[in-house]
Amino acid sequence: MRAVVIPEFGAAGVLRVADVAAPEPGPGEVAIDVAYAGANFAEILYRRGLVDVPLPFVPGIEVAGRVRATGPDVVGLAPGTPVAALTIVDGGGYAEVAVTSAELVVPLDGLAAETAAGLPSNGTTAFLALDRVARIEPGESVLVHAAAGGVGGMLGQAARLLGAGRVVGTVGSPAKFETARAFGYDEVVLRDAPLAERFDVVVDMVGGPARRASLDLLAPMGRLVVLGNASGADDVGVPANELWLSNKTVSGFNMADFAARFPAEAGRALRRAVAAAAGGGLRLVHETLPLDAAAEAHRRIESGSTTGKLVLAV
Repeated sequence: MRAVVIPEFGAAGVLRVADVAAPEPGPGEVAIDVAYAGANFAEILYRRGLVDVPLPFVPGIEVAGRVRATGPDVVGLAPGTPVAALTIVDGGGYAEVAVTSAELVVPLDGLAAETAAGLPSNGTTAFLALDRVARIEPGESVLVHAAAGGVGGMLGQAARLLGAGRVVGTVGSPAKFETARAFGYDEVVLRDAPLAERFDVVVDMVGGPARRASLDLLAPMGRLVVLGNASGADDVGVPANELWLSNKTVSGFNMADFAARFPAEAGRALRRAVAAAAGGGLRLVHETLPLDAAAEAHRRIESGSTTGKLVLAV
């Protein structure tokens, strides 16, 4: 099959299109004929060598397409069924065929594959981060950094669906204001702009100065959810005594680790995201590039210039 591979760790230019053996599903697994694959910052971490993967490695943490074949013990997913899937545990999405656990595969009910490919990682993450980790309550206020990005757009909308009372987003430049506002944010501000209000929930995938500011912006009994470190900044220490004295909480959420440990729960969250998108509750903004433009997609994500989601047509 045709796939994009990481033959060696490095910059985006190391990505290569190659012919590799198509994977076969094992017990409890599903093979998918991939139509589209989402492009994500996580795949850049694999390419840089910040995640320990064997080389050559086929990246790709989410796909949409049709069921090709199922392994033993799989029911309810017949060949030809349109599906969206998380391939985040072992990668492999940048390819004509991908294999993943059946628990991480969800049938598509009227949702186009090109749109659905940008949903599994970000949509599932948004619901889990806000509901499972932050345990958001109706009427609470939420602040989301990188609000115009793929996961940021999902977080703003998911917060609304979960009953948030006020949702504010931050962005890195004024050029992203309009995109973020379209995701349902009450207010969008520059990331380094001072904010007088305090929030019940803050979600940060940027790191660096934004992480320290996020902690300061928490209201008493507020929860900071750490989703990443897109800035590449050095880690920010969080004094435990400060949390104790101010009644604040800091939690981390990593989709790959969660899906590997709790695939059934990740699958339920994915079904929730697919249902919300099919019903119009989640709006997905995407741009589609050909599979052999994977390196371009990585460069654009790394530059911080993207809004919404980049999807690769396989």
